[in-house]
Amino acid sequence: MNVVIIILIIIAIPLILALFLTDEYVIERDIIINRPQEEVFNFVKLVKNSDYFNKWVMMDPNMKKDYAGTDGTVGFVYRWDSNNKNVGKGEQEITKIDDKRIDYEIRFKKPFEGTSTAYIATEPVSPIQTKVTWVFKGMRNYPMKIMHFLLNLKKMLGKDLATGLATLKTVLEK
Repeated sequence: MNVVIIILIIIAIPLILALFLTDEYVIERDIIINRPQEEVFNFVKLVKNSDYFNKWVMMDPNMKKDYAGTDGTVGFVYRWDSNNKNVGKGEQEITKIDDKRIDYEIRFKKPFEGTSTAYIATEPVSPIQTKVTWVFKGMRNYPMKIMHFLLNLKKMLGKDLATGLATLKTVLEK
């Protein structure tokens, strides 16, 4: 009987804690790249260049990709479909762009459906250095709050963003 009570308490803890998590989540990472801001932005504003630094894109070199519109402009849509469960299926659309920041809407289809927003912002630190900030945010319902809590998704996604930024730094500083 005591074992059953302990198991029920262990199961109940994340279910109860998830009730107190906010509906919105925000994950942000940044890095300094030793290149001028304009050069860095002109690279990151092209969604197709994410093939060279985005960890999720690089996980499956065989994923199917489809594009609609002109890359680097509002309305451009990049669609992906992968058999890799960590990559899944979805699409990313450029929703806003200026000379320092590009905003996206990301629509996930598999392994779960959901919509998030993201942006990459560039800020000159000096004439030859740029701070690049990558932000991923969205809303989560109660079941997603449980998943975020149990998987420590904020830490996991944050690590993936940091990995992508480190790879971007390597690519641009060559």
